[in-house]
Amino acid sequence: MSQAAPSKRIELTVRALILGSVLGIVFTAANVYLGLRVGLTFASAIPAAVISMALLRAFRSSTIWENMTVQTVASVGGAMSSIIFVLPALVMVGWWTQFPFWESFLICVFGGVLGVTFSIPLRRALVINTDLPYPEGVAAAEVLKVGSPGADQSEAAVRENKAGLLTVIVGSVGSALFAFLVSARAFAGEVATFFRVGPAATGIGGGLQLALLGAGHLVGLAVGLAMFVGVLIAWAAFVPVMTAMQGTEGAAEEAAMAVWAGQVRRIGAGAIGIAAIWTLLKLLGPLVGGIASALASQRKRAANIELDRTEQDIPIGLVGIISAVTLAAIGVLLWSFTQGTPLAASAPAIVAGGVLYVVVIGLVVASVCGYMAGLIGSSNSPVSGVGILAILVASVLMLGAMQIFPIPADPSVVAFALLITGIVFAVAVISNDNLQDLKTGQLVGATPWRQQTALIVGVVAGSVVIPFLLNLLNSAFGFEGGPPATVSGTETLGAPQATLISSLAVGVVGGNPRWDLIGLGALLGIVIIAVDEILSRTTNRKYKLPPLAVGIGIYLPMAVTITVTIGAILGTLYNRWVSKSANPEPARRLGVLLASGLIVGESLFNVLLAGVIVGTGNGSPFGLIPADSPWSGALPMIAGIAGFLGLAWVLYSWTKKRADSI
Repeated sequence: MSQAAPSKRIELTVRALILGSVLGIVFTAANVYLGLRVGLTFASAIPAAVISMALLRAFRSSTIWENMTVQTVASVGGAMSSIIFVLPALVMVGWWTQFPFWESFLICVFGGVLGVTFSIPLRRALVINTDLPYPEGVAAAEVLKVGSPGADQSEAAVRENKAGLLTVIVGSVGSALFAFLVSARAFAGEVATFFRVGPAATGIGGGLQLALLGAGHLVGLAVGLAMFVGVLIAWAAFVPVMTAMQGTEGAAEEAAMAVWAGQVRRIGAGAIGIAAIWTLLKLLGPLVGGIASALASQRKRAANIELDRTEQDIPIGLVGIISAVTLAAIGVLLWSFTQGTPLAASAPAIVAGGVLYVVVIGLVVASVCGYMAGLIGSSNSPVSGVGILAILVASVLMLGAMQIFPIPADPSVVAFALLITGIVFAVAVISNDNLQDLKTGQLVGATPWRQQTALIVGVVAGSVVIPFLLNLLNSAFGFEGGPPATVSGTETLGAPQATLISSLAVGVVGGNPRWDLIGLGALLGIVIIAVDEILSRTTNRKYKLPPLAVGIGIYLPMAVTITVTIGAILGTLYNRWVSKSANPEPARRLGVLLASGLIVGESLFNVLLAGVIVGTGNGSPFGLIPADSPWSGALPMIAGIAGFLGLAWVLYSWTKKRADSI
């Protein structure tokens, strides 16, 4: 029988904040590993909502709004993990050897709080008065409506909620098992081949990682195919042409990877940067309108005009106070950083400039990322492009400061640029998540100020564990370009965004950022924008070529992008397959939960693996098959491909059967 709806409105509760924080820590751990390994993170709102509904069902008083609070806290904790696109750069440039807790924690918290406050004035423009689709926010709202207790909840809805939790668990166990077999050397983790065509060198390959498959399912076909276009531009055009023109010698893999990593990725950075600027230009009108609407709402409050509950943000005056206090604390953090460095003599000007940078660029990125969350979902929002733009601006400003003040060329200059970029990046990822959650809240009738309060709690919960996770993974695996791991024999984490951001900072301050390649990427980005606009207008937005996704496809590793594309295709085929089934909509929702489970299981296994590596001092603690055994070469690749495709088929088929039985 369905539960009766509680008469009292239960929304922002202690149990919801605690459960949301616990789930946020779990999803943060999964996202930190995934982001460092492959350069992608995923939105945790939907799996958090499903788990919340299953657990809070034990309380007769639980409501859809309380589940909304859990989801909000958990999702922002997971989103906070994207700070790993910047923080490892401080290790890569040699400023840190590990991640000091308080500095790392405060960078995350200060930026996260500003991400909440800076995006509050955008709610009306980007959530209420807009036609932005918010795909993930809408999907999360549907999950909450179906599974939360209420007078109109059917037995089928209860069964779907239980099936959803089981689907997340099965997907997690399946992907963790596959990751274990890769760590045991039974399966290869990547399949790739490199070759030459005359003097040109290039290659093709993909990662055998179910987490990437799940990520592809979540980003969707349009973004997945756009990323694949980026792969083609990089590996079928730039890499072979550049290796041929430059006469790059050596093995095909060595030549192709050197050109891609050192040159082509900067072209991708330029494309991403110009796409982010284009997004901002399109957003200026709605941004101004949102701020005006927020001020009008504040005037109504001052005149004692009662606002509808669903229109009650944290008062704009309080938003201003919180922002001012946070900015003052950032100033103290920056001042502390300059002490004992060549920046100390010019600390007042440097710190003031750093705070101004956080305000101006922070407001810009809050707008851009909020808009992109509404357009393509928070999982696909251009936080990578934002980081690239932010570090370029910060590095150029620091270069100017070196000319104005008597500051010698010193590592502290690069480190300061990375520090303020880290704060801005936290602003970006939280504003991105804030607006996505506020859209979900609007659809289920949640109270905005309560959601915004829950978001701040989530920021703190996620920020607490990030330094510990980064230190653990740094010790177990190490980061590309940084000091080696404390344990030998492990595969270094690529941390692609942090690698690129650190190289850009060093390049700008050192006077060699390769503006020619970045400029070429910007020109390419303009062409892609034009193509996307033409496609959108001539096909009534049926066909698109998201410029940011193309740029990401250029600069992310090929093995990552191709597998994400495969996941996007498989996800689309699955949705078409179930469209004629007995329960098509529940089947689609369970598909999303399966994809989320694939990401969570593999990522958490690898965090566990890092702990075992550090604890045992063994770089391959689960290596059941010796590295020099006859089981090597092509055999693990064949087994890996067969296992990868076979397990994907089994899991999707099982998910469809579960949906049919609801």
